[in-house]
Amino acid sequence: MRFATLLLLTAALAAQDAPRIVYSKSFPQSSLPFVSITVEKSGKTEYKEAPDDPQPISLQLTETETTSIFELADKLDRFNRRLESGLKVANMGMKSFRYEGGGQNHEVKFNYTQDADAQLLADWFERITETIQHSINLEKTAKFDRLGVDRALINLQVSVERNRLAGAEVLLPMLDRVAKGSAYMNRARERAASIAEYIRSGKQKSE
Repeated sequence: MRFATLLLLTAALAAQDAPRIVYSKSFPQSSLPFVSITVEKSGKTEYKEAPDDPQPISLQLTETETTSIFELADKLDRFNRRLESGLKVANMGMKSFRYEGGGQNHEVKFNYTQDADAQLLADWFERITETIQHSINLEKTAKFDRLGVDRALINLQVSVERNRLAGAEVLLPMLDRVAKGSAYMNRARERAASIAEYIRSGKQKSE
């Protein structure tokens, strides 16, 4: 019994110290004033729209997506150096990257950076945000505005074609629901089925 308890405790401590990357963006003047995204090395991801968000959204990134994010963090010295450009630019929202785990805890904040790797990393989190926003919008539209579902799907399709999704499997439950729902227009059902098939095929690019 003591050995089993020790194993559980060791596993819990290891999980707590597993590497994770935390991104946040605070932009009070925008339509999305705050967002926080935590990505674990396993690809498990948590999305919040408030620091104390009572209903965070969970999603799973692919292995390729997760690897790309952590490789960029490594290129940025796991956020152990300055990223702010120092240039006089408009307020673009205060962003932060934080690396936790392995005995390390580094955080860097910036409004605008010229570092190409930091820009790529920030774009990954923008893609995750865009994906979740499509998920939220599709669920809301399917519930309250069935005639507007096809328009929501067209907007999603644009993001698909522009390679703006990350963790796209989070969209599948709602896409399947629309595709199989007799209450929705045929073109919406067909579009939902087509997007779901594309996501399942894994053809979306990860760079």
